Amino acid sequence: MSGNNVYERYQRQLILKGFGEKAQQRLCDARVLVVGGGGLGCPVLQYLCAAGAGCIGIVDDDVVSLSNLHRQVLYGFEDIGKSKAICAAERLKKLNPLIHVIPFEERLTALNTLDIFSRFDIVIDGSDNFETRYLVNDACVLLDKPLIYGAVSEYEGQMAVWNVPVSGGTRSANYRDLFPEPPDAFAVPNCNEAGVLGVLPAMIGCMMAGEAIKWITGIGVLSVNCILNYQFLSQQFHEIAIEPLQAPRNLVPRDAAAFQQRHYEATCPALQEITPFEFDQLLATENVQVIDVREPGETPVVTAFQYQSVPVSRINKVMIREAGEVVVFCQSGQRSTAAVGLLKRKFGTACRIRSLKGGILAWLQEPENNING
Repeated sequence: MSGNNVYERYQRQLILKGFGEKAQQRLCDARVLVVGGGGLGCPVLQYLCAAGAGCIGIVDDDVVSLSNLHRQVLYGFEDIGKSKAICAAERLKKLNPLIHVIPFEERLTALNTLDIFSRFDIVIDGSDNFETRYLVNDACVLLDKPLIYGAVSEYEGQMAVWNVPVSGGTRSANYRDLFPEPPDAFAVPNCNEAGVLGVLPAMIGCMMAGEAIKWITGIGVLSVNCILNYQFLSQQFHEIAIEPLQAPRNLVPRDAAAFQQRHYEATCPALQEITPFEFDQLLATENVQVIDVREPGETPVVTAFQYQSVPVSRINKVMIREAGEVVVFCQSGQRSTAAVGLLKRKFGTACRIRSLKGGILAWLQEPENNING
């Protein structure tokens, strides 16, 4: 680290007691991967970039939508429809030209995760679905990578640091020590279903960035073997201790080959989705069975295509055509994702079963579909 511009940029950090040039150099040499450029990922990316993390990777295959903008403040109205990874990388380079940013416009899978993770020192998980969380956790355990985790739900958030070296040559607790197996897809609603205030992921994301800086620079005490919960409405924090156990660690694939054969999307079926655009194309083929798993009386009422109404609580009673296409929809995609998992357990691979991404509300946002009341 050298140069007057560098010193002036980071001067307020450099003069901190216990930080100094040595800690700043560690930041400049660090390679940090952020999974997800959404509500949690945005503050993580912004503050790591501003602090001078030398290389930042961003993994996100999604595009910016209007409903993102109240909490994903890296993006603007002009970014709607564009790649989050690319937009975030461009914005970060403007914020700090001294760092290197690598965008990955792809969804993490069992086939590409180990290769991507191996290029970085630490992983920060800002994803919003269970299949990605278990995929990320297991990859970090296999590769001995520290993992910083965060999640939000309605007015509550949580944060933890997983899988860092501790005394005795062992590693601290990982995500499976808290949740050994994935829950049902509908057990915890996501932000699309339950809503969220933008300040909540911003606060959790800032704490995640702070833990990353602490791990990189060696300052402070990390939040290991515990999970920090934050209640927004009461401004209360409480910490839950977590003991590392052997049994949950045995659930992690034993090696790279076993990891790449693990079907995380089958364990957590949220990846089995079809976009509104793809759904319109499929409807034109007339080779699709459509199922609405909302409760009777829910709106908006859809009249533009044929479908069955089968609430998710009775989805096991539905019959589907073999060797065909099945699309399940609900209001915003959460219940239909759960229904896909139930149908796949019942019918296996007899046909292709997918959830309408974003639900009927996302489908109606398409200009050519905005015809229903």
